[in-house]
Amino acid sequence: MLERPLPSDAVGQPGAWLVGDGAPYADGTGEHAVRYIPGSWAGIRPWPLALAEQVGRKPISLSRAQVLAVARTGAAMASWTETLVASYVWGQGNIGYGAHRLGEILRPAPVEAVLAQAIALLATDGAVAAYRSLSGAIAGLGPAFFTKFLYFAGGAVVDAPGPRPLIFDQRIARVLRAYTTRLGEKIGLEEPAKLAAWLWSDGGWTPHRYAVYLRWVHGATDQLAGSTHWPLAPDLLELALFSGAWDPHKSSLWPSVSDTPSPSRPAALSGPCPGASGIPPWTRTGPCGTAPT
Repeated sequence: MLERPLPSDAVGQPGAWLVGDGAPYADGTGEHAVRYIPGSWAGIRPWPLALAEQVGRKPISLSRAQVLAVARTGAAMASWTETLVASYVWGQGNIGYGAHRLGEILRPAPVEAVLAQAIALLATDGAVAAYRSLSGAIAGLGPAFFTKFLYFAGGAVVDAPGPRPLIFDQRIARVLRAYTTRLGEKIGLEEPAKLAAWLWSDGGWTPHRYAVYLRWVHGATDQLAGSTHWPLAPDLLELALFSGAWDPHKSSLWPSVSDTPSPSRPAALSGPCPGASGIPPWTRTGPCGTAPT
């Protein structure tokens, strides 16, 4: 999965999206916007000055570029709560309960110290360390939303090591679950759907799982860029997957014998860990480990 992220017949599907529904984002994802109702968020503090005043019922747009601007202001001021607010509003859009949930997240105690610690780790140790620090750290703030915060904050933190943080949510996890199921079927695993549902569940992803996701997206981006006109922009692939640009259920079984890199699967699964032959290599931890959480 990590060596050849996309099956050969799937490479063209994101490209077709990019010249169709994804055409507005060919030069970057900044224009990707959602609609929200400012008055629905009345009472949320602190409220970013770059967002519309919290009055009125008329939906307005909030783009990735606007949230990134909030994050850059936060980086300049070493203050991150407004970035969390902006990213949360962007993530919820006009869903009616979003403001209530954000209020519950912000109300019990100031979250600034927790966010600042995550950004400090992002700057020194990278995205996975920042993800680990936020896992379970703020009540009510799960990975589907704190990865949005990390994604925008990561765009404002200069020279952070490793891959830039990316948004990871249920919809993307389900794409990877479907793909992993197909791979498991191809190599003859017992109950591949059950394994895939465990690896790519609907939430609660561990830091290891997030690391695998980042590696996969960056690898798939390199693969697309090497065979199509796809830009070297991992967040564009994240948006494409979220938008349904690729359905693994509609791909042929991956890969054909002619597509398989050396060594062959049997050779790759032989050697010092024969007992691990039922565990696909992309799921192992260590040379003879078991499937990670």
